[in-house]
Amino acid sequence: MGDISYKRHIAKTVTWRFIGTIDTIILSWIITGDPYAGLKIGFAEVTTKTILYYMHERVWYKINLTKEGETLESRKRHLAKTITWRLVGTIDTMTLAWIISGNPLAALKIGFAEIITKMLLYYFHERVWYKINYGLPKRKKP
Repeated sequence: MGDISYKRHIAKTVTWRFIGTIDTIILSWIITGDPYAGLKIGFAEVTTKTILYYMHERVWYKINLTKEGETLESRKRHLAKTITWRLVGTIDTMTLAWIISGNPLAALKIGFAEIITKMLLYYFHERVWYKINYGLPKRKKP
């Protein structure tokens, strides 16, 4: 798939980071009761999560789950990507929330709340991107 796949992964990274940051800001604000803590946690994540998400996309791109020589793009693959990304993302969020808020309990609450909201949001993000051909040289009809 060559160089064009990098453009796709960068575009997916940007769209997901926007959605994920808004979710983190809102959850952090609600849980800490402090809108500034929500903003700090959300914006700190922009850097860490952008790098981590891009790396996650590249790893999954190289995972060769195939059937008859064709890479499988299915609901099962999207679910597996959702779970692995959520593990990475939640650990990052809890670490940043603890450092920024100074409150390990608030960090745990934010992390656990994110497990639910972000898994749902990420799964739908994957499904939308599955229907977009940007960055793919060719693909069979879904």
